[in-house]
Amino acid sequence: MDAGTTGIDAVPITTWQFVTGFVLAGVVVLVLVVLGVRRAGRSRYRSLRILARLGATGVVAVVLPASALVGVNAGLDYLRTVGDVAGTGPVEGIGVAQLLLTRKVPATGQVVQIPIPGTASHFAARPTVVWVPPAWYERPRPQLPVIVLLHGTPGRPVDWVDSGGAADVANAWAAQHHGVAPILVMPDVNGTYTADSECVDTPTAKVETYLTRDVPRVVSRLLGTRPPGPSWAVAGLSEGGSCAAMLALRHPTVFATFGDYAGLLGPRVGDSNGGVPDTVAGLFGGSQTAFAAHDPATLLAANRAPGIAGWFEAGDADTDPAAAAHTLSAVATRAGVENRLVIVPGGGHDFDLFSQALSDSYPWLVGRVSVPVP
Repeated sequence: MDAGTTGIDAVPITTWQFVTGFVLAGVVVLVLVVLGVRRAGRSRYRSLRILARLGATGVVAVVLPASALVGVNAGLDYLRTVGDVAGTGPVEGIGVAQLLLTRKVPATGQVVQIPIPGTASHFAARPTVVWVPPAWYERPRPQLPVIVLLHGTPGRPVDWVDSGGAADVANAWAAQHHGVAPILVMPDVNGTYTADSECVDTPTAKVETYLTRDVPRVVSRLLGTRPPGPSWAVAGLSEGGSCAAMLALRHPTVFATFGDYAGLLGPRVGDSNGGVPDTVAGLFGGSQTAFAAHDPATLLAANRAPGIAGWFEAGDADTDPAAAAHTLSAVATRAGVENRLVIVPGGGHDFDLFSQALSDSYPWLVGRVSVPVP
């Protein structure tokens, strides 16, 4: 837990404990309203009866969606504190102006939110979250490499910091290497919390273009990073893992390295490796050719991107992603594509696995993007 998180913001919401308390509070309110109806005189009965009905409706309307959300949260270990739910958690970041005007080298890396417009893609993205290492503040400012981290669905760009421990991993590395580490860039891949773009271009959202053109252009110019290519890597969790593999294989001049953490075999509209016909229809306008052009196994087998490398990691209790990791690693190996495969015993589809995967692969990613170590 972040040392700066105190008070009620730090209260954990593990499994069903938080929603249980929420439900009990709603029930107490409803009981008090009903008791008020029973004790009131006739002149007040009608209005209180209406209030009681509204109270019951309100409790049901709020508790049922909350229960569903916490059901997702229990599976992913997604929102861990009251602060995360309220939006007052430890990661709010500094402004772009403050980032650019800061002259003093901080002791640890800093988090900043950067709005990146969809100039080429016209994708209406949420602000990108960026972690900048202490070395970036040195003068003259060094050209640092970049690791792009993609969230899943449901999800937010800040997930990698709030729940995935990305800043902790990067700060630990920077502390051991004179403040030097890759810049972490965490862009939006879906536009909304529950959307599922699979990072492809569709008539409604050109997310692939956003991630491979708009994001690199703004980040490299604003932060003075190394140019996209060998010094840029892309990694992601769940949907973001599939996206990372697909994007690197389709755009090796932007990303030469990828990390696929608990992703499926490729773009899918559901939660399993099946459902290809629905995916072809829903994401690619019925074009099998377009689907194949975004299929990591097909792209790996072709091996048209010399020098690219990937890291596959999943939990053995997470059936479809684990199967996908085995399959894609085998295809990559046969095609002569450098790769690493890690299957975590007992690992599930949650942030314990996602954060471990980043921690496991981070030194390898750093080596691939060639961080200059003083």
